[in-house]
Amino acid sequence: MFLRRFVLLNLSLVFSLLATVSTAVAAEANHDAVKPVPRRGGWMNRHKSMNARVAKGNVDLVFIGDSITHGWEGSGKAIWNKYYGKRNAVNLGIGGDRTQHVIWRLDNGNLKGITPKLAVIMIGTNNAGANTPEQITDGVKVIVGQLQKKTPKTKVLLLAIFPRATNDQDRLRQVNMKANALIAKLADDKSVFYLSINDKFLTKDRVLTKQVMPDLLHPRQRGYTIWAEAIEPTVAKLMGEK
Repeated sequence: MFLRRFVLLNLSLVFSLLATVSTAVAAEANHDAVKPVPRRGGWMNRHKSMNARVAKGNVDLVFIGDSITHGWEGSGKAIWNKYYGKRNAVNLGIGGDRTQHVIWRLDNGNLKGITPKLAVIMIGTNNAGANTPEQITDGVKVIVGQLQKKTPKTKVLLLAIFPRATNDQDRLRQVNMKANALIAKLADDKSVFYLSINDKFLTKDRVLTKQVMPDLLHPRQRGYTIWAEAIEPTVAKLMGEK
């Protein structure tokens, strides 16, 4: 009798602990980085223009991200034309976007009717001030899931969130670095691949200079050249090019 009560008591404790863990996990997932939300003003105008381009079809390559990706149309324009001008590539980057904004627009037309060979994703640095590395990774995971559901034949290249600020002592860079370690685990090396080119932007002492990113966040032309050159072998391979 005593043994039975002891077993039942311990089972009760186990189930209680499991319930607590499940509640904690659910609470952790219930954060803003995974909740789709649109923005207003110029952001929506760009969103609509991207949808209009996608609606024309003939899309083999998409870049998904924030202002750093958006910048392919600014400081990176010449580099974009050189590497992606003949690849039916579409820039799906919007300045200021966080993971939740990308999640919203992928559900609202950015992928409608297209099956790119490859989607290059680099998102999360704008979440670093308000979200944990785990939450940022949750957001990226949702984005990957959207691609797998909406266009399952598309391969996904997850890029590590780029370095920011002068060195590794910066708090926001540390958040991104921790997020990158988690984002890397989303890759299955079958349809989802992870690549970090961050060392290419840094000196041997891991310093980010203004010659690469003048505001220590957004690349200048040199930075976009580094980006394109560093990912080119992987892009060509995943797109099935010779």
